Amino acid sequence: MKRILIIDDDKQLSLSFRKILGQDGYDTHAAYTGTEGITMVDLVKPDLVILDIRLPDMSGMEVFEAIHPKHPKLPVIIITAHGTTETAIQAMKNGAFDYIYKPFDVPEMLALIEKGIEAGRCMSSPVDVNPEAELFTQREAIVGNSPQMLTIYKEIGKVASTDATVLIRGESGTGKELAARAVYNYSSRSEKPFMVINCVAIPETLLESELFGYEKGAFTGASHRRVGKIEQARGGTVFLDEIGDMPMNIQAKFLRLLQENSIERLGGKDVVPVDVRIIAATNRDLEKAVADGTFREDLYYRLQVITITLPPLRERKGDIAILSHYVLTRLSAEMGTSNPGISPEAMQKMNGYEWPGNIRELSNVLKKAMIFNRGVQIQPEDLAIHEASSYPDTGTDNFVSYSASSSEDRVREWIRQCLLADKDDKVFDSCLDYVAELLIIESLNITGGNRSKAAKLLGISRPTFHSKIEKYQIKIGSSIDKQ
Repeated sequence: MKRILIIDDDKQLSLSFRKILGQDGYDTHAAYTGTEGITMVDLVKPDLVILDIRLPDMSGMEVFEAIHPKHPKLPVIIITAHGTTETAIQAMKNGAFDYIYKPFDVPEMLALIEKGIEAGRCMSSPVDVNPEAELFTQREAIVGNSPQMLTIYKEIGKVASTDATVLIRGESGTGKELAARAVYNYSSRSEKPFMVINCVAIPETLLESELFGYEKGAFTGASHRRVGKIEQARGGTVFLDEIGDMPMNIQAKFLRLLQENSIERLGGKDVVPVDVRIIAATNRDLEKAVADGTFREDLYYRLQVITITLPPLRERKGDIAILSHYVLTRLSAEMGTSNPGISPEAMQKMNGYEWPGNIRELSNVLKKAMIFNRGVQIQPEDLAIHEASSYPDTGTDNFVSYSASSSEDRVREWIRQCLLADKDDKVFDSCLDYVAELLIIESLNITGGNRSKAAKLLGISRPTFHSKIEKYQIKIGSSIDKQ
């Protein structure tokens, strides 16, 4: 359970925080003075701190300056009023994670907390390279003994000690973020910030300001200066995931960063020098993107200083057994159960599958099997994987499907009934809503109503999970159902 420390003299606000965050599965603690807060950081060892900028005995900035040198990887979110914005900006420059205004929007705050905890995890969780079995439950790891992976380990070791730009390539689910974190962990910048920015997850209109920051008046609603993640990570490392999808207009500004180690904030004219290392990753064919004119050729060559290419799982099937052991050991620790193991027949089925989703798909398949097999050794029928096959000729050239189990047949029949009923002109949305509602209900039933675990089980954020509960009017009691 993640621990959050709230340092704020407003006891009613702290109580509200603790109630909201407790419902999300966080273990919350409160301090009402700066002195008490500094002491509790060492006692509680929180995963994130929420810090009011104004406290009765000292300023929030003084508290931050006392905490940060001792715990440089601890995410701190500053709560500020408009009159103290400049102080909050200075705190961000000095290493605070972010700031938010009073009064704040609860979903916005929950989303920011989730980002902060994830950032702290990325900075504070070492990534082992091919660890011994006894370390499996303690750390995340890049696992595998195949010749391809031994080459990857050597490449990580060689580039980590340099400040060179690194481009990590590979299909989705091959572990590009883990490789980036391993480079960071073994680098001379490992005690400095590690900022993760996904170029696809952030809307294009916000990506530029997220990266480079903005000046007051740069656009409607820009009422103050904001420091971007690149400037905030000074001395550290910025990991840009899915850089192949970075919009062309931002690519030019990013190229300047690589060439001149400087940026300009959105709406500003001053050149801001920055000292950051760039690690980028993509699953796109950059050569084709350059040829198509969707990726700058000069940026492509700047990124190609050092390239690490992660192999897909189908090209290193000898690693499936050790990967499965690693995943099951970690899942068992998370769920508080014993490792059920995998039968030889199930392992044979896994070795015969092509794993288009790579390690991510393998992890999800094993997680589902563990949830539903109730601690019994995993058998072939527990594995939700299906080899691609063709259905009888239907007269269409592009019809591709998968071998269906009886449960899949029932789902298909339900879909056909919905399509043929002709009662709803929004059948697509209706079907998705129906399935989404069932997913929310069943995830809550499986986790005993724990929203945090249910959201994690579904692979969605807590704010998104809360919005779905409200949308479908789901009642949480001794059993989960519609209100």
